[in-house]
This record gives sequence, structure tokens and C-alpha cells, in this order.
Amino acid sequence: MKVFRQSDRLRNVRYDVRGPILTEAMRLESEGHDVLRLNLGNMRPFGLDARPEIVDAVAASLGSAQAYSDSRGILPAREAVAHHYQRCNVRNVSADDVFLGNGVSELITLTLQAMVNPGDEILVPAPDYPTWTGAVNLTGGVPVHYLADEANGWNPSLDDIESKVTPRTTALVMINPNNPTGAVYSAETVRGMADIARRHGLVLLSDEIYEDLVFGDARHHHAALAAGDDVLCLTFGGLSKSFRVCGYRAGWVVATGPVQNARDLLEGITLLSNMRVCPNVAGQHAIPMALNAGAPDSPMPADIVDPGGRLEKQLALTADALNAIPGVSCVPPRGALYCFPRVDRELFGIDSDEEFVLDLLRSEHILVTHGTGFNWPKPDHFRIVCLPEATVLTQAVASIAGYLERRSLRS
Repeated sequence: MKVFRQSDRLRNVRYDVRGPILTEAMRLESEGHDVLRLNLGNMRPFGLDARPEIVDAVAASLGSAQAYSDSRGILPAREAVAHHYQRCNVRNVSADDVFLGNGVSELITLTLQAMVNPGDEILVPAPDYPTWTGAVNLTGGVPVHYLADEANGWNPSLDDIESKVTPRTTALVMINPNNPTGAVYSAETVRGMADIARRHGLVLLSDEIYEDLVFGDARHHHAALAAGDDVLCLTFGGLSKSFRVCGYRAGWVVATGPVQNARDLLEGITLLSNMRVCPNVAGQHAIPMALNAGAPDSPMPADIVDPGGRLEKQLALTADALNAIPGVSCVPPRGALYCFPRVDRELFGIDSDEEFVLDLLRSEHILVTHGTGFNWPKPDHFRIVCLPEATVLTQAVASIAGYLERRSLRS
């Protein structure tokens, strides 16, 4: 009988956060083992619930949400997103510049489908959130990875970015705050990336889903502000992380800068929005409640993202514990939900980081994600999610330390 195979377009598409290692974790769970899943930034399984008024707003919408909405999303939600960026001093943004989607991940794919021709080069950070590289490959484009500088707090190297611009380059991707490194880019880095886009006529694609999850003295700088009026900037954001409603899939992309020169591109995004009919309507109703509750005249109540709150403490605790392990180093994250530690490959005998995390999973029943799954070029990092309570994280890192010690004795 004929064998049916996947499209050749999927040949270079990977999403290892939910790949073979998760399959192995599920096998272990089916055998009765308890697996600590530190592979996904999924809030609620770790007791991080949404604020009740957001849940209530969605519940109250269920009657009207039975119908399709505008393919771009409901107007009150798009207005709330526009007002959010206006409060952040981004000029000339209106609801007409906003597209809602089923999370940022859908909008990444939709936007790249609208703008990328076969052979177009898109500058993507290494490491990156793997949907970016996967979606570029899926559209027939070529992801060109520029390196983040671990020695500089994981800020990207501007010289490396500039050196990789060619006549085929059409866009520059920024992920800030960064997944997986936890970096929060300096104002100089954000301005520098916008200047590169300006000099070379590139679209700046800024993934800012973690914009509110910054800690200590870190400050998030919107790419749209640095892009100004002369660089087309598409900013991706949503409620999943800061407002802890991952399953509502309430995301958006906002166009700023010379949008009058991007009408054809925006018509393409509109076309693809029409083809998927509309985003999840009930989830859209969370957006006005969440964003308006964060307005200056209606501040959020004390929350896990506040200074000294749960997330800040857990990130610091995890980084300190990892740095205490001989052969491991971790740049302390300043934002997002993750640590991205380096491991000494020679000391621990690591040739494949995927095999390393699989062996860790089978030995300790702890699920993390290998660094090459985020398109980091060397098998010497892994990502750990810092969402469990401090006691659970402490025990998890202790188990990793014990495993690594045993591994070092074997190598």
C-alpha cells in the first residue's frame, strides 16, 4: 500500500519543547512514575491562576461568543491593545493596527506566511523560541541565526546581526524579554537592533509576550519606540504569561511605523485572518479586562510579578542553585520564566544534549528541554522552567546536581 508522508516543508521544522522527550515523559507517567514537567511555561499547573475578574469576564461573554467575530478580533479588545501601547508612549497606534490571534504562536506563523517569499532570509536569534525558526522554514524562508552573547547577559551581538544581513534579508526578529535565556535587553541593544532594521530596510518583528515579567532593576524597552516612524515594527504580545491565561490563547500583533507603506502586507495578514475565520472569541473578552485593569488609573492588585514576588524569588533561587553545581553556570535571568544554564560537556561526557536530557528524565523523572531545541548551536545548555514553588525547585535542582555528579564520575 502507498505510504503517506509529511510535506517536505516540515523537513526542518522542529518544536522540541513538546517533542520526543515529552513522549518519553508520557510513557514514564503511563507506567506510574511522577514526572516533574519543567519543559513548558504553563502557569496553572503550578498553582498560578488568573485573576478572578478576568475569568469572570470570559464567563460572562460565553453567550455572545457563540458567534464568529471580526476576523481581526472584537473591537473592544483591539481598542484595549491600542490603548496599552499608547500608555507606553507608542504614537499613532489605533485598533485598526491590531490583529488578534490564538496566541502569539499562531500570529507568528500567520505573519510570516503573509510576508515571506521562498528564499527570503529572516534574522532570528540563537537561542530562540523555536516557533520562529520553524515558521520561517514552513513558509519557505531561510532562518539566519545571530548569536546572543552569554557574556553580555545574553544580549544579542549587534555586530553579529549586522554581519549577517544580505540582499535577501527581509526581517529581523527580536525576542525581548527572551525565551529561553531570561535576558531583558538593554536600551542600547533595542536601539541598535532598530537602527540595523532602519539602515537595511528590514521589518522589525518584536516578540514581547513577556514584557511585564521583568525583575529587579531590569526595564523592558518597547521595540516600537526605538523603531519610531520610519521602521515598520510588528509587535507580538498577549495575556498568556503575565495574566496567566495560557489556555485562553489571547494574543495580538500590532503594526507601527510607516504602516502606509505596508498596506499590501497588512492586506495579506487580513486575508489569512479571514481564512482562519476569527480567533477564539471567548478568550478575546479577557483582553479589555486584563489591560484596562493594568491602566495607571486602575492599578493591578499585588501580584506575582511585583518586586520581591514569587516569580522573582524563584528565578533567583534557581539560578543560585544551578551556579552552585560544579561544572554548571547560569546567567541570572532578569525576566520571563526560565533559566538557561550551561553545562561542561567534557566534565559530564555530553555529546548530545537531547540524549542528556532524556537520560536525566529517565534517571530523575525531571523533564527539561535541551538547548539545541532552541536553535543554540552547541549541545551545552538546557532550559528549566522556574514556575514550581521554591521547595519543589530546590529539590529538583538538587536532583539534577546529584545526577550530574554521578555522570561526572562515569566520564
